[in-house]
Amino acid sequence: MKTEAQLNAEILSATVKIKEYAPELEKFIGEMPVTITDSDSDLVNHKILSDYLDSLNQMLKKYNEEKLVQFKLSI
Repeated sequence: MKTEAQLNAEILSATVKIKEYAPELEKFIGEMPVTITDSDSDLVNHKILSDYLDSLNQMLKKYNEEKLVQFKLSI
């Protein structure tokens, strides 16, 4: 299991990737249904952070797949 610090670092990395390579996706970050709360339970916080990271990664994956399709169609 990843630590909270590792999850936060990966979330930061995914967010930076979005800002650098897919800035048009930035507007969706604030609209994501995942909410980070200040919970007393480390397990709950871990789950929330993990779900948020998964959401960011899924958004990037879908974006990359769509860009690839667009590229292939333009050839």
